[in-house]
Amino acid sequence: MAKPSASMGVSACSRDELRTTLMSYQYLTLERNAAVAKLTLNRPEVLNALSEPLLEELLAAAREVGDSGSRALVITGAGRAFCAGADLADNLPDDAGLVLEEFYNPLIESLLALPLPTIAAVGGPAVGAGCSIALACDFVLAARSAYFLQAFVGVGLVPDAGATWILPRLVGRARAQAMMMLGERVSAERAREWGMIHECVDDSELERATAELAARLARGPTHAYRLIREGLRYALDHSLTETLRLERCNQRRAGQTADFAEGVAAFRQKRRADFTGR
Repeated sequence: MAKPSASMGVSACSRDELRTTLMSYQYLTLERNAAVAKLTLNRPEVLNALSEPLLEELLAAAREVGDSGSRALVITGAGRAFCAGADLADNLPDDAGLVLEEFYNPLIESLLALPLPTIAAVGGPAVGAGCSIALACDFVLAARSAYFLQAFVGVGLVPDAGATWILPRLVGRARAQAMMMLGERVSAERAREWGMIHECVDDSELERATAELAARLARGPTHAYRLIREGLRYALDHSLTETLRLERCNQRRAGQTADFAEGVAAFRQKRRADFTGR
């Protein structure tokens, strides 16, 4: 379980510090570089497979990031994988659904509810629930050698961690069903062609491209980003009339932010807006 760092609290972080550790974890690292938080799954010896202790830490880290004042979050994996999915070498429960209820489902909902934009930097396999964690992020950048795999059928299970909700909305029912029932790898390039991920880059460019996108998002209107994310998810399951109503409410909220006032002032003064996320 996570333990607070003895030397650094969130309030001690300044925007000019090069790097600070938010809290201390055993199976992941969570750092903040200026306004960008970076969460790294750190079980490289098992391709960052998801054990219950790691899932507990992921839930704690998601809560911490939401309260940290960070304005963008990068999720990645240590070593040669993003995440190999559930750790099947771990003690397997008699009730697999209970593990979803206690860990996976709250984790996916926590990621989707974060008040800041999220980026998955996929530098290797993203398998099973690891695939779902990546695709739950707002942006997915993948190295050209990476791949995505719904591996559940290979062990006689069904997709979980939100896969049946997320994947069809990204690639359509036919492609999602083929991924889930055939259990075949989808390369990063094909994932980009399908619209499943934001971008596929050369392996050597993944870190740079991720840092640039995270910095861009961290400079943006954080409150508006949150409303955009909420609005898109709402629109997928509601009527036009209901969606127009939410757009009206969200525009009213966005129009009352300091970022809107700054955006208008910057437009009139022909300069780049200096958004603060408020």
